[in-house]
Amino acid sequence: MTQALVSPPPSKHERSDGPYIRLKDAYLRYPIGPYVSPSVKSDLFSIFDFKKKNAVPKRSEIAALKNISLTLEAGDRLGICGVNGSGKSSLLRLLAGIYPPSSGKMNTKGKVQALFDIGLGFEPDATGRENIVYRGLAMGCSKGEIAERTPTIVDFADIGEFMDLPMRTYSSGMIVRLGFAISTYLSGEILLIDEVFAAGDATFQARALHRMNGLVNEANIVVIAGHDMALIRRVCPQAIWLHKGDMRMFGDATEVTRAYEAFAEAEARSALEAV
Repeated sequence: MTQALVSPPPSKHERSDGPYIRLKDAYLRYPIGPYVSPSVKSDLFSIFDFKKKNAVPKRSEIAALKNISLTLEAGDRLGICGVNGSGKSSLLRLLAGIYPPSSGKMNTKGKVQALFDIGLGFEPDATGRENIVYRGLAMGCSKGEIAERTPTIVDFADIGEFMDLPMRTYSSGMIVRLGFAISTYLSGEILLIDEVFAAGDATFQARALHRMNGLVNEANIVVIAGHDMALIRRVCPQAIWLHKGDMRMFGDATEVTRAYEAFAEAEARSALEAV
């Protein structure tokens, strides 16, 4: 749906005192495997160095992002490319503040608007109207801002009387429509987009595309992650190529995406030859 987005960057004079995101040597690690809480008995065994079989197993970790340093300021449009599992979604969630860095530093100024997982996090026993309030508060909006924008959100979602029914009665399409309406009308200065999301039927997608174009044009900072290299080249002057959590390349979007495409094509050929 987002493939037609076009956005000229804001003028450079906005950069001096506008929003920013700054990452310095940031790592993001996820725990994997079973976790056993330590006990008094296991602590005593470890103190006296008893048999290792009695020791509590340590939880393993996987590094989703490694040593990422990045500065985004007003006017920046950044694309993120990479194969599935390369760290694109992890970086988006780090930038959104959903996950704090496991190590390193991150400083953010400005309200963040994240467009991914838009259908998740709703309270199924609450009405759509109540969920507008819950989601708005979770996004950092005041009650006044939410009340002001609720009529517009209700109108855009266009789900009729279901707005005042529990969300457990909604179809999956209704949930996505409401999630998209909330996410795109509770605006922020920093726009983070996961390319892979749907927004209902063809009619609603046309309206959603128009809304997305406006959001990209209005935002101070835009970050788009996905597999559409033409979209990234069209919207973003700069791009990052992530591979296994590492920043393999960062620079001009055309150069970065062309290098990634060549890599992906070579990997695909090797996979076919191995069959």
